[in-house]
Amino acid sequence: MDSVRSPEWPVAPLGGVAANSAAARYGMSSGTGPIVGRAGPPPTAPPPYRPSSGAASVPSPGKPAAPPIPVKILVAGGFGVGKTTTVGAISEIAPLTTEAEMTTAGIGVDDPGARSTKTTTTVAMDFGCVTIDRSLKLYLFGTPGQTRFGFMWDDLARGALGALVVVDSARLDDCFPAIDFFERAGLPFVVGVNAFDGRLALELGEIRWALAIGDHVPLVQFDARDRLSVRDALLVVLDRALDRATRDRRA
Repeated sequence: MDSVRSPEWPVAPLGGVAANSAAARYGMSSGTGPIVGRAGPPPTAPPPYRPSSGAASVPSPGKPAAPPIPVKILVAGGFGVGKTTTVGAISEIAPLTTEAEMTTAGIGVDDPGARSTKTTTTVAMDFGCVTIDRSLKLYLFGTPGQTRFGFMWDDLARGALGALVVVDSARLDDCFPAIDFFERAGLPFVVGVNAFDGRLALELGEIRWALAIGDHVPLVQFDARDRLSVRDALLVVLDRALDRATRDRRA
């Protein structure tokens, strides 16, 4: 992971929401039309993702149970998409957060979206953990979403086995840097579309097309506020990581 470059976060000029639009960030035309997302999927896409069906191993009677295996998972995405909420909803400990009050200095730089009532922002990372079973324990690291903290992604991604990229279906352009980062890093990831207000702005098929991600990348809908919904999304990340590890071992 040491050789992975930080995501190419475009610097948004001052100018409010318009400055944080896809056109301003990525040089796209300002005309109307369908969301085009990135230029295209990775040149060589892995085979389509298929959930594994293997049963979990059960320790033999009489033997002391081994401590759970620690697994590092990233919760990434753009600014204000629900990363801190995701970590807090599932963590079995009081989550470590680095939230700071948003000030007028962020106007035109940090855009939480028109529907957001967000008043704080993550300035370093979020941390939480959850025990899956007697053999696995997930350690969750939430990444900062602002442009100026993009340099931290290399350190946070070191040692991670997978990532959940949280997406707001109404602001898909904000998640492109995260997807590009994990594709370059070769880290298994799952795109989780956060259902704000219980609904999506686009269908999942439209979101997959707009993000230009292949069939090998799982795309799920979840609610960042609901513990069970977050659990299901993280289990897909874990399954994706195990599937990658199994294929690499057989290669």
